[in-house]
Amino acid sequence: MSSQTITADAAGTWKLGDLPVNRLGFGAMRLTGSAAFHHGTPSDRDRSIAVLRKAIDLGVNHIDTAAFYFSSLRSANELINSALAPYPDDLVIVTKVGPYRAYDGEWATSARPEDLRGHVEENLRQLGRDHLDVVNLRRMPRYDSIAEHFGALAELREAGLIRHLGISNVTPRHLTEARAIAPVVCVQNRYALDRPDPDGDELLRICREQGIAFVPFYAVAGEAAEQGATTAHDDDVRAVARAHGASPAQIRIAWTLHQGPHVLAIPGTGNPAHLAENVAAGAIRLTDEELTRLDRPRHVAG
Repeated sequence: MSSQTITADAAGTWKLGDLPVNRLGFGAMRLTGSAAFHHGTPSDRDRSIAVLRKAIDLGVNHIDTAAFYFSSLRSANELINSALAPYPDDLVIVTKVGPYRAYDGEWATSARPEDLRGHVEENLRQLGRDHLDVVNLRRMPRYDSIAEHFGALAELREAGLIRHLGISNVTPRHLTEARAIAPVVCVQNRYALDRPDPDGDELLRICREQGIAFVPFYAVAGEAAEQGATTAHDDDVRAVARAHGASPAQIRIAWTLHQGPHVLAIPGTGNPAHLAENVAAGAIRLTDEELTRLDRPRHVAG
């Protein structure tokens, strides 16, 4: 399919609290290199900045980032600041806290609740903002409860440093826990076409009922995770892609968006051509028959 004139609004819109966004957004992790979390080769700075500016030109107004998205020479937040400040009025930048890395890039122990203010302030400094639009608390496995951490972020929201709160890497129980403390505008979990997850399916349903955005990550990467887009597409994905004149990656994005009007996609890339393809995927309309075909292996695996 042609991606020349398709912009992010083709995917429709949703609101993160009171902030409207196009459902096709952009994940910034891969701007810092091919393997940001494994000290991969740093990306080309000019190309990363060009990708961000092209995303805005293509109507993207939802960018997902974090202070811990950095490689040996690149910081995603710094790139966003350099490329886009002063920021467009409609741009919503979503960041996350919870995990953190030392200056040498090594992962440190998960943040304690009292650490989170410093992490929020670090994101503010790097992005050049006086408040953060949305902050997700990413739960680390060592913490069974998120109440103390989410409560610390709720205090920062009351103080005006954060506008809205979300949670990431959680189960339905954690969403209940968080909502008892403060409003939750989004849930960001790993969720993909070929990766059945009962918790993910349940969260998808609960979020739809509660009007909360569900934001899958690694939707295009699948099992490849932070290493990048998967090449392991099954026959059904390839067949549907051929029918639409699209790439398998575009079909995976389209499938993600078809999971509900509250579902947002945040595919990431450091390649301007791939960016245009990802945005164009928001215009693909899958038929009921195609969705059934794509879901069949998922249900068998589940």
